[in-house]
This record gives sequence, structure tokens and C-alpha cells, in this order.
Amino acid sequence: MPIDAEKALAAEPRTSHISWDHKDVQLYHLGIGAGARPDLADPAVDPGELSYTLESRLQVLPSFATVAGAGTAMAGGLSAPGVDIDLAAVLHGGQSVRVHRPLPVKGSAVTTTKVAAVYDKVKAAVLVLRTEAADEDGPLWTNDSQIFVRGEGGFGGERGPSERTAYPAIAGNHLVERPVRPDQALLYRLSGDWNPLHADPEFAAQAGFDRPILHGLCTYGMTLKAVTDTVLGGDATRIRSYRTRFAGVVFPGETLRIEMWTGGNEVRVEVRAAERKNAVVLSDTFVEHS
Repeated sequence: MPIDAEKALAAEPRTSHISWDHKDVQLYHLGIGAGARPDLADPAVDPGELSYTLESRLQVLPSFATVAGAGTAMAGGLSAPGVDIDLAAVLHGGQSVRVHRPLPVKGSAVTTTKVAAVYDKVKAAVLVLRTEAADEDGPLWTNDSQIFVRGEGGFGGERGPSERTAYPAIAGNHLVERPVRPDQALLYRLSGDWNPLHADPEFAAQAGFDRPILHGLCTYGMTLKAVTDTVLGGDATRIRSYRTRFAGVVFPGETLRIEMWTGGNEVRVEVRAAERKNAVVLSDTFVEHS
């Protein structure tokens, strides 16, 4: 059935109670490569890496908000009233997170999820699923997930904004490479994304891939960590917001080539897969910081 945009937008937000502790944060950080930086002599005991892996020194990357509570908010949005879609037609098109204060290592929160926008791209529909989280001290974060649903466009709705960004003609201020371990997707999925596309070769083949692909949100987290370590002195509390567009897939075992342009309180980023002729995998990517 086609998406009923009016019904989806009018639906009451769905509410969930979530909690997490240091083990969830550490597992997430390990899933995005913490403790394994190739540019460090002994990354497992490097003081900077220990701020992601050792509970007595732990900080929280804002991208953790995409998996806090086992990442259930997006699934709730895809089952909202007016949204009756084939999950095989769903693609994660983009992601943004804005943090209202540094995320605690241990906490609980109430999340509300709603369909914030429905756009008509003719051959596809785009759902913007917004999740807001707050604890007893006030707002914590706002997540927006842009979900492409193939074959659901053409209903006469607004086309929506274009996210395309022209990158500078000059090379970035920083260029770093981060290897994706062969087992990276198997570890990352323990944070709550159990989609077999990222683990089961037979399922991946049915989806048109010759092997399982890495979670887009794993690439998202790896990139934010690289920016934090390279530009922000390893201080995740300086991050205010982070957004990206998923432009291509990443396979475990590949190398991410992460280029950064700095200016003011913003870092512009583009990520490419080094082994596939620098194919772009993240574009229109920005980190806002203090």
C-alpha cells in the first residue's frame, strides 16, 4: 500500500523508555574501531583511545544516540500509522544528530518518535523520522533519519530540500585512513542492528550484494570518531551536531579515506572507499563544534 502522508504526519508520537550504561557505550565504541587506530604504535593502551574504551575515563561520542536503547526508535517510526511499506524497499538515505548537552555514560531517557516529513521524489518517497530523547534534567538529543522507500513516490507531495553540497576544489586540511576490520559488522551489530544484510552472505546475495555490507551507521560513527581525534583534540563534548548523506556502501575489509575541510566551528567531510577507486560513501557531511 502507498504511504498515506497526511495520516503519517498527523499520527501521535510513539514513546519509549530506554536506558544504557558504560558497557553499551564501550561496545559501541569498539564497534566503530576504538582501540584499533593504525596510526598509533599501541592503540589498545593509548590514552586517547582509552577515553572510548576504559570505564574510568569514558566519554560518549554523540553518534551513540543512534543506537542507545538498542536502536529501536527507527523501527517504531517505520510502523507508524499511514506507513505500510515493504522493508526490502527501504534504504537509509541520511542521518543527523544534534546533542543538547554531553551524553552521560550511564542514563535513562524517554524517547518520542514521529514522522516529521514525507517527501515525494517521484520514483521514491522519503520519510524523515525524528526521535527526541530527554531525561529528568531535560533534552538530550534529536535524531533525524532520512529513509528512502523505493517505488512509493508519485503521490503529488512536496519534493523536499536538496542536500547536495559542492566540495572545495582544494584538498582538505586533513586526510586520514581508517581500516574496516573484516569482523567490523559482526561486532557493530551487537549494538542493536540485527539486519542480516550485514552478516548473512545468502541474505546479502538476495539483496544484490556479493557479500555482507557494513552498516551505514557504523561508517557514520567511524567518521565522527576520526574527526574528533583529528580536529577536536579527542574531546567528544565539543560536538554539537553531525549530519551526513549515505552515498554508497562499504564492505568489511576496505579502507575509509576520510577528508576534512575545517573552518570556523564546522568541519566538512567526505568519505571514500580507497580500494574501489575512491568511490564516495559519505557525502554532504558536516560536524558542528564548539
